[in-house]
Amino acid sequence: MTTQQPIRIGLIGANIHQGWSPRAHLPALAAHSQFELAAVCTTRRESADEAMEAFDAGSAWDDYNRMLADSDIDAATVSLRVPIHYEPTMASLQAGKHTFTEWPLGRTTSEAIEMADLARRQGVRTAVGLQARANPAIIHLRNLVADGYVGRVMTCHVRLMREGVLSRVSGRTWQRDNDLGANTLTIACGHTIDALCSVVGEFADVAAVVSTQATTWHETDTGRDLPVTSPDNVLVSGNLASGGVASVQIGSTAWAGSGYRMEIYGEEGTLVAASVDSPQLQQVSIRGARGGSNDLQELTPESELHPAPEIPGGAAYNVGQLYSQFAASIQGDESADPSVPDFDHAVRLHRLIDAIRQSSDEGRRVAVV
Repeated sequence: MTTQQPIRIGLIGANIHQGWSPRAHLPALAAHSQFELAAVCTTRRESADEAMEAFDAGSAWDDYNRMLADSDIDAATVSLRVPIHYEPTMASLQAGKHTFTEWPLGRTTSEAIEMADLARRQGVRTAVGLQARANPAIIHLRNLVADGYVGRVMTCHVRLMREGVLSRVSGRTWQRDNDLGANTLTIACGHTIDALCSVVGEFADVAAVVSTQATTWHETDTGRDLPVTSPDNVLVSGNLASGGVASVQIGSTAWAGSGYRMEIYGEEGTLVAASVDSPQLQQVSIRGARGGSNDLQELTPESELHPAPEIPGGAAYNVGQLYSQFAASIQGDESADPSVPDFDHAVRLHRLIDAIRQSSDEGRRVAVV
């Protein structure tokens, strides 16, 4: 396969009426010149046919094993609920396909390790859906810090406060169960802390509070009140491996969330990023000051940090950016951004989240391994 040939990809979890695929993966792949949407798969042929027609896919399937057996398909995306990532991802790897799986990679860290180990043995390229680090603004921040804009990073903070945790439709109340692996700690905190780490480096240790403040959710379409074990507030402080200190606050609140803000303070300057929501979903504005100035000036990412096509809908754009990185990885483009989050990267993030949970459970500072 040459760099001029589009990568033929199949999407597992292509229902156009619900979930993340119609918001992000389907429009991103349909618009992307480096990919050909060769196949779509759902559990019912009728919904697969709908997706095929709506996004001009090459074929429709109701069995992902049969789809993966097609030798014309080069890669697969798994965009399903977290508890069912494992089996189709393992099937894709066993079939020798390059594989993109949504975040969290597994319901548990042990599942993620198994998938990463198999990918390495199979020699295929992988990506995990941590598209915040593919956001052009986050890449620009990373480059500014690496180039010394703020000098040595001394302290940094990131905050994301969202509204609407107390009521949900029945299709989303499954996330109330902590054991299923999809909650504020793993998803909102996972994406947000990963974006921070992509800019300032990894945590060496953490001290954390992980809390469930809303112990019931109201199911809006059934009228039921349901018990909740998933966390909705996360507070983290820690030492960075580089020597600086960092803090993180992630919350799902009842009303009027205040959005996203990242602040980085160094010996020679300051950087501030802000958005109405997390950088995996929205574009981000950046301001900076350095050289003795206390005036924060707007900073704009260079055009080359936008390799993906313009894609309708905010959620799809950063996913398209991540697909550009995935394509470059598959095609062996040595000039491409090397920071595509692969399955090994996902395992490291799973372990960081494990350390945050352990710190909260045990009431002590925990080293990140």
